[in-house]
Amino acid sequence: MRQLTQTISAGFAGEYRARAVDLHRWADPLPEEQFWRNPFPYGNSVGHLVLHLTGNLNYYVGARIAGTGYIRNRDLEFTESRHPSKTDVLRKFDDTIAMVIATIEKQTDADWAMAYSAEREPEAHDRFTAVLHCATHLYHHIGQINFLSRELTKS
Repeated sequence: MRQLTQTISAGFAGEYRARAVDLHRWADPLPEEQFWRNPFPYGNSVGHLVLHLTGNLNYYVGARIAGTGYIRNRDLEFTESRHPSKTDVLRKFDDTIAMVIATIEKQTDADWAMAYSAEREPEAHDRFTAVLHCATHLYHHIGQINFLSRELTKS
């Protein structure tokens, strides 16, 4: 089983690293104003989506698996009006990705199958499923960030 655990850990870690690169590909070129501007009357800005991804991963992986003690304010991820600097938001996202990868790499055969529960995540009954759901959630929102970035930078 150890080989399977190493394969799972390496696969997940590689996925989270790649998605972080993707996020930076679309967010880094945006000036501060565009990072926080939503070009549509619906949805969210890139900045708010990055806050949301950071909060999501800190809660579902950090608090619920790594035991970081993170307390989430999900509503503020979408409504934060103080707009922290883009640099700080992206640094916190990168720190969160590093925490997720470190947590993934510490999982043992038994850890992946451990019982898991969290608010708003009824389908994840084990750590493997929780980390998988977080990866697909990350991928989904990076698609939105890609779309927003292209819209914001249209000539």
